[in-house]
Amino acid sequence: MSYIDRNLMDGEHIVYRAKLHWVIFIWPIVWFIVALAFYGVGVNIKEATVRTFIVAIAGMFILSAIITFIRPLIQYVTSEFGITNRRVIVKIGLFRRTSLEVLLNKIEGIQVNQSILGRLVGFGSITVTGTGGTKDPFHNIAGPFEFRKQAQEQIASVQALENR
Repeated sequence: MSYIDRNLMDGEHIVYRAKLHWVIFIWPIVWFIVALAFYGVGVNIKEATVRTFIVAIAGMFILSAIITFIRPLIQYVTSEFGITNRRVIVKIGLFRRTSLEVLLNKIEGIQVNQSILGRLVGFGSITVTGTGGTKDPFHNIAGPFEFRKQAQEQIASVQALENR
């Protein structure tokens, strides 16, 4: 059971969930491709000493890929972004945990920032601004504009209920 599911209030249900974008795995992917290139070159070399050296370099790049894969994997698995009919709930981290739970009627705005790469592949940062000036940025969110749209729709529905 996820953090968001465990922390729902009575009568509260999840409207939208988001995850981190796969771009957080870009460096492990790069190291793995470099390792494959070195291995491909190395196995085709006739001289045994040079072949062994090139394949050893490929092995070092594979090790680098594995090492640089661990941190983003933990981030990806332990990060949750959710919008309920009452709150925005965000939880990041396993050992060092950061969480944000803001009632929808206490949100002043949700800002989205995207780089050029972010626009091309669909990720960005969201900053939730609550009453009292609290600003909490969260980076590398997949579909940040959809997250903002879903939050705004829920904020509008809460305001409509309050105005009745």
